[in-house]
Amino acid sequence: MVWPPTHRRETMLSDAPPPQVETVVVMPLPRLAPLGGEAAFSAVRIEDLRTAPRLDDALKRVPGVSLFRRTGSEAANPTIQGLSLRAIAPSGAGRALVTLDGAPQNDPFGGWVIWSALPPESLAGATVVRGAGAGPYGAGALTGVVMLQERGSGDGLQALDISAGSRRSGRIAASGGAPGLLVTASTQSTEGYIPVRGAAAGRADRRAELRSGSFAARVDGDLAGARAALRVDAYREDRGAGLAGAKSRSSGASAAVTLARTPKTGVGGWRLQGWVRASDLKNSSVAVAAGRTSVTPANDQYRTPALGYGFNAALQTVSGDWAFELGVDARAAQGTDFERFRVVNGAFTRGREAGGHTRVAGAYVEAVLDRGPLILTGGARIDAWRADSAVRRETDLANGALTLDSRAQGANGTTPTARLGLRYGLSDALWVRTAAYAGFRPPTLNELHRPFRVGNDVTEANPGLKPETLRGAEIGLGGEGSLSWSLTGFYNRLEDPITNVTIGIGPGTFPTAGFIPAGGVLRQRRNLGEIEAWGVEGDAAAEVSAALTLRAAFSATHARVHGGVAAAQLTGKRPAQTPELTVTAGADLRPVDRLTLSANLRYESARFEDDLNVRVLQAATAIDARVGWSLGGGREVYVALENIADARQEVGETADGVASYAAPRTVRFGFSLRR
Repeated sequence: MVWPPTHRRETMLSDAPPPQVETVVVMPLPRLAPLGGEAAFSAVRIEDLRTAPRLDDALKRVPGVSLFRRTGSEAANPTIQGLSLRAIAPSGAGRALVTLDGAPQNDPFGGWVIWSALPPESLAGATVVRGAGAGPYGAGALTGVVMLQERGSGDGLQALDISAGSRRSGRIAASGGAPGLLVTASTQSTEGYIPVRGAAAGRADRRAELRSGSFAARVDGDLAGARAALRVDAYREDRGAGLAGAKSRSSGASAAVTLARTPKTGVGGWRLQGWVRASDLKNSSVAVAAGRTSVTPANDQYRTPALGYGFNAALQTVSGDWAFELGVDARAAQGTDFERFRVVNGAFTRGREAGGHTRVAGAYVEAVLDRGPLILTGGARIDAWRADSAVRRETDLANGALTLDSRAQGANGTTPTARLGLRYGLSDALWVRTAAYAGFRPPTLNELHRPFRVGNDVTEANPGLKPETLRGAEIGLGGEGSLSWSLTGFYNRLEDPITNVTIGIGPGTFPTAGFIPAGGVLRQRRNLGEIEAWGVEGDAAAEVSAALTLRAAFSATHARVHGGVAAAQLTGKRPAQTPELTVTAGADLRPVDRLTLSANLRYESARFEDDLNVRVLQAATAIDARVGWSLGGGREVYVALENIADARQEVGETADGVASYAAPRTVRFGFSLRR
């Protein structure tokens, strides 16, 4: 989605001003023009992604946007790469919906996002809308939505990045084609770093290496008076988890067909879209001996085939100052986890098959009144959801005997949601807005059915989970001009949040989970009572001169758990992985026409590793810098430094106090082309 030309964006985050390049004509994509009501919500538009090798890093420049942990996608296990907004309660599955030109990018089994499959070179921009996304976004947009827009097709090579750097890292990504055709490919490799550092590291610790590749192709053109597009993609990434014998492989492919017609006058028209997404995950984990001297196999998730598919359709109409959109959408997912577990004398003795089906379908209506300085928007939707066909079957690998056969009863329900927003221009340079909203997220197949292990910590699945729901309200004030700024206060209440709840501490033997070693804990995914969060977020950007741009933003969130009967011991605790304060700042300087100097800072206050608020992850600050020299024609050579001060950013802590960290100082040298 792009912003309507009659209203300026509430906030814009961008990197250094792009050099003057030749004009390239691109073909329009089959997208519906926006109704214009997004201006009433807390939204951030990111238009320039050229300095970020990873999309999740670019998005984290928006305060409150984060993966489940501080670890970026260059080292994070796929299962913790779900995106959440506003630090209400991050989740490995993610509490935000990520779409690419309308098609969901969240994994059909786990809800996480494979960020290496979305190279920034393929994108024209991203819009982050904070707050529950009812209306056209649907299930999954619990704390908001990230709408990615792919670049239009043009003639020749449109984007290229080649870089090499620390720890034998290398990356090549390119996007281009011809009118009506866009092809994007990327590959990346690094030997990685050892997450556990110093005296705490032992012979069991290894580098978190990465090898990844992706390919996408889109054809688009006119069809019976409308615009049509067919897009296909595939990806694969292999990772080391930082421990001997612990690794993962994620792979998948997707396809989307879109047909849309928008009148030349702008708003109006219709859209039809169908999509399918297949994925597979292999993931092995190990148990770590005391002193980290050795490991033993703990779990071998050797297959997780999953399939997601769905469609969406929308109809727009305009009548005077009013614009309307009616739509329907549906999504379905099915998947099964195949594992070997329970090691005796160095060999796996049990096998597990666990999975099921989920479905959700909804209809919505959205309306916008755009009259002079006033924008009034509202929408409502109704969704029906179902989870069924649950199976958890465990067998003895030696003789095939069935040791567990659990078939949980299915669940279903209907959930209404809505949103309402108002924005009023007090003057040409000052505006005020307010909004209220509700959204929901059904549990993923991963949360319902798949147990998992990290080191000596075990988390059990729960087929009895029900959807999370969120209700909230906010009010904001902002100004535009040489200094653009905004300030927003918000209140959110997340009901029935799905959280990993501690139910046992090792050493000990527990029902279903079995033996938990010393230094480990047993958790289970459960619906808590609720999480209340209120906070303030703000941002400012100033063009000090033609050569200097400054920007800063912050998000402060006070979140607390009310555990209810399910987890009374958590009442009053802060949700795990939730920082109270995030601050970002940046500067772009062009002392001469060809030279660009950029710097970005991100500070995050302490967060807790666990639900009991025992393991503290200390506050962290990271500073990145980039120096680029233009060669003309959109070409540039650059040096990029990430975590330039080599700060220790704690990302995890085991029950016995061993900390792991994000990447140390990283240097990259590269060449880029942007047209």
